[in-house]
Amino acid sequence: MGKRSIETLVGFFVLLGMAGLVFLAMKAANLGSVGGGDTYTLKANFDNIGGLKVRAPVRTAGVTVGRVTSIELDGKTFQGVVRMEIERGYQFPKDSSAKILTSGLLGDQYVGLEPGGDDANLGPGELVAQTQSAVVLENLIGQFISGRAESTPAAPAATPEAPK
Repeated sequence: MGKRSIETLVGFFVLLGMAGLVFLAMKAANLGSVGGGDTYTLKANFDNIGGLKVRAPVRTAGVTVGRVTSIELDGKTFQGVVRMEIERGYQFPKDSSAKILTSGLLGDQYVGLEPGGDDANLGPGELVAQTQSAVVLENLIGQFISGRAESTPAAPAATPEAPK
């Protein structure tokens, strides 16, 4: 094997390694799936979106069925408006609900869609009416601490001694 063929082979493996790194980076950034296919848009309003980000997955029963495409603030209701692109193959009943959930204890947040029982399905651009906001860990800790402080009995107040 000549020096030229070895250099060509090494160059090929370097390019293959770079392509693998690009693939892994796209998977890690949630850019490798859902997209480019036939989709429709759903909207949902939340009081608190927590750490939800654009491109976060939309899941049903643990299966990714779409992605969050935008997050905005409604100037009238002061709620977060989340727009989601859902794959056309998945249709959800009109009485479905959306929740902002967390993967694991401190993982990334995603939108969980729970199908309802209605016969009619949500159409493109429609609003998911039933929503549950994100559970913010800091708020839970604050409520736990303040609840703990309220439940502990107060120390008896010191009474001044009467003059003799």
